[in-house]
Amino acid sequence: VQLQASGGGLVQAGGSLRLSCVASGGTFSSYAMGWFRQAPGKEREAVATISRRGGSTLYEDSVKGRFTISRDSAKNTVSLQMNSLKPEDTAVYYCAAGYVATMEESSYNYWGQGTQVTVSS
Repeated sequence: VQLQASGGGLVQAGGSLRLSCVASGGTFSSYAMGWFRQAPGKEREAVATISRRGGSTLYEDSVKGRFTISRDSAKNTVSLQMNSLKPEDTAVYYCAAGYVATMEESSYNYWGQGTQVTVSS
């Protein structure tokens, strides 16, 4: 399956962005989906995940209440709505597809190319 992420950009602290990831070449409903991020000099970390049918979500503690992950099976798309952005949210954001919705990178088999999110103070 191929993943194409988009929606990154430059935003001021307190602002919002919506990331989207379109999947192709596979059966979208077969995959759990996740968003990960990697800040400069840091390891990649999970941000949010959603189960295959969308009934279960997980969030990294620092984004709880600010970020919302969702999926649209009709459009083969997973989205990440990011509100109340902080400078520490600055990172390259990656979408990923796997068979189990966990917060572990090793659970994901397919990765998108990443989209840069920069939050200015």
